[in-house]
Amino acid sequence: MSHVKNTQIAKKLYEIADILELKGVSFKPRAYRRAAQNIESLADDIGAYYKKKKLQEIPGVGESIAEKIEEILETGELKYLQDLKKEFPGGLLDMMDIQGLGPKKLMKLHENLDIKNIEELEEAAKNKRIQDLEGFGKTSEKNILEGIEMFKRSQERFLLGHILPISNEIEEELKNQKEVNMIAVAGSIRRKRETIGDVDILITSDEPETIMDFFVELPQVNRVLSKGRTKSTIIAADDLQIDLRVVADDSFGSALQYFTGSKAHNIKLRRLALDKNWKLSEYGLTDNETNERIAGKEEEKIYEALGLAFIEPELREDRGEIEAALADDLPNLVRREDIKGDLHIHTKWSEGNHTIEEMAEGAIKQGHEYIAICDHSGTLQIAQGLEDEEIMEQGKKIDKINEKMDKIEILRGVEANIDKDGKLDVSNGTLKDLDFVVASIHHGFKKSQKEMTNRIIEAMHNDYVNCIGHPTGRVLNRRDPYDLDISKIFKTAEELGVFLELNSQPDRLDLSDVNCLEARKFDLNIVINTDSHNRDHLRYIDLGVATARRGWLERNKIFNTLSFSELKKELNL
Repeated sequence: MSHVKNTQIAKKLYEIADILELKGVSFKPRAYRRAAQNIESLADDIGAYYKKKKLQEIPGVGESIAEKIEEILETGELKYLQDLKKEFPGGLLDMMDIQGLGPKKLMKLHENLDIKNIEELEEAAKNKRIQDLEGFGKTSEKNILEGIEMFKRSQERFLLGHILPISNEIEEELKNQKEVNMIAVAGSIRRKRETIGDVDILITSDEPETIMDFFVELPQVNRVLSKGRTKSTIIAADDLQIDLRVVADDSFGSALQYFTGSKAHNIKLRRLALDKNWKLSEYGLTDNETNERIAGKEEEKIYEALGLAFIEPELREDRGEIEAALADDLPNLVRREDIKGDLHIHTKWSEGNHTIEEMAEGAIKQGHEYIAICDHSGTLQIAQGLEDEEIMEQGKKIDKINEKMDKIEILRGVEANIDKDGKLDVSNGTLKDLDFVVASIHHGFKKSQKEMTNRIIEAMHNDYVNCIGHPTGRVLNRRDPYDLDISKIFKTAEELGVFLELNSQPDRLDLSDVNCLEARKFDLNIVINTDSHNRDHLRYIDLGVATARRGWLERNKIFNTLSFSELKKELNL
């Protein structure tokens, strides 16, 4: 069997969906995209489903798609996709990733202006050749140029949530080798940045050549860029670069500190060392006069020697963490084990892939005491949103399930759509009978700052809204946040007692870490939710917690750190 990973299979299915959309095919693109999303978020290797002949147990994978997955797993290729690609210039398919360019607009550009790639698209937009086409205009042309810039930036960075599984897998394989003494992943992954450039892994070993031989032969390796005694570099799926460094035992801590970064954080640390006439490098902390070694083997000892409390990796961005450490005033960051529930979960009732019971069972495995089922509401037809009667019917179903399940409590909720005026598409008569209401924007993202801010604030003034979902609307590498007066939204949340969501989906992480830093200034609560559409999404709560930690958030700022009994009191249930 070819060693093909979940993300690689998902990528091929996404490509099929894109090409079928370009061809004007109905229904099938959505089916392929749904299968791709579910494969991408699987907690287990898809190879395990293949070996057990259970591919069709993956939501959205029917017989036809299962056969294509089998072909990819067995050969590494897919003839159906190769044939589809022959029908269009390769550059045309790349343009599908540009924000604001749907398949219809893309084909119009291709047919009317003979645009075949991103370079030609950018040239046409800069020369104002697009704005006169029917269905476009000056605003569309401007949006296309902005989308091209975002596309270029996105090619340089990978989503944290997509890279962590690969990084963890390789780390685990190396850790299991008897020649490895110590191992750690460093770099921006360790700091849990939302996007990652490459992966840095550090080890200590008495037999580095043996480990390097093992590393470059890993099944995840697409090609080897370099191989040496103390450093090797490989390229994995999607051109992800992974560096493995062997360092000395007594320099492991200093190397880990150095390669974790950030650069700005390290510069300040080196200045502190220089103030003491010391030198700090990846090799250790030494006295410039005596050349005496002060620290190096343990990372914590470096911070201690410099007179600092230990600074968690997520904080190391030169945002005041060194000053706080000097004053012994670092935040007591929220931890994964502090999270007691997930208050934004979808099911088969709308566009989710699992039943209420299945999502509840998955949440139990995550250690949750409670969840809120918040399926989409009626006007979001693309997500099979529920009308008021269906929401009430689902609530009755949840009540019956609660009578049977004793390890978790399920709240009746909805993710209501916020319209252009800030009104919700669910009646107050329905909302008042629910336990938890999330209100979110799903369309009309390009309005002015005043309009977008007022939409959210108007929704917050609805007496039955508990939480604003994915408040800034960003989609990493694809869509910038709305133009918002975020401080005004934070102030309103503080005044009204409405929670703001930190959506843990890998391509959202919304609120961002920067938003969280700003939110600390207000007396408001944030809810870390997964917005899960299947059971495997529930593990994304880890990404939300990591983002909250990067934003200096403590346990008392996070609403769903409350126990269920405490939560009931706060929500008056």
